[in-house]
Amino acid sequence: MARKKVSHKKKHVQARLLIILGTFVVLGLGFFVPKISSLFPSCANSISCIKDLSGAYEPGQEGVFLGKKVVPPSYMADKQSQKPVLGVSTEEKHIFVDLATQTLTAYEGGKLMFTFPVATGKWGRTPTGDFRIWVKLKNTRMSGGNTALGTYYNLPNVPYTMYFSGESASRDMGYSLHGAYWHNNFGYPMSHGCVNMRPIDAQKIYDWAGPPTEAGTTTTYVTDKNPGTLITIFGQPPNE
Repeated sequence: MARKKVSHKKKHVQARLLIILGTFVVLGLGFFVPKISSLFPSCANSISCIKDLSGAYEPGQEGVFLGKKVVPPSYMADKQSQKPVLGVSTEEKHIFVDLATQTLTAYEGGKLMFTFPVATGKWGRTPTGDFRIWVKLKNTRMSGGNTALGTYYNLPNVPYTMYFSGESASRDMGYSLHGAYWHNNFGYPMSHGCVNMRPIDAQKIYDWAGPPTEAGTTTTYVTDKNPGTLITIFGQPPNE
């Protein structure tokens, strides 16, 4: 009888140890998985990624952002005729994105050309380092996030998209500078990894940055003659 009590007590202790061990494992995963995932970021737009590079405008479309319906502004359809490229020169162009201040600045030959507020990664990190624009799209569709977590989005006609790549972000990761019509929270992290800008600001950068775009062109790739503008992203986002 005594042996049975000891055996029962032993099993009870083992069960409690397993519960405690399981709790530590779960807590450990909760701490380390985000850290590991930040070292190996997935595609910025996890569903659409960069499958469609046509740059075509989709008329009559509605989008979804964080569970809410959004409609592209009507003026987006009126701005599909690309005007000639601005700022054509031999001077080096350089775009800086400061994650700490959520600000973009653009220089040409050392001269300050633009300063705009941006919104960088909140639900996915924005990579840091030096990058080059490799393709410019007048419009594109971006989708990703998670329905269960309430972060799902599916956005048509994302305007003035400038995909960039570099050592810490390959082309297939789909990071970009682009206009955002679905929020007005510029100056604070609000994206899934890309650099959001007000559409009017994104258009100015799109027209100014290399590779040069021509009237009526919806997709512009870099060439040996016309390389993409250099982008440097640095700093720590607020509250990180």
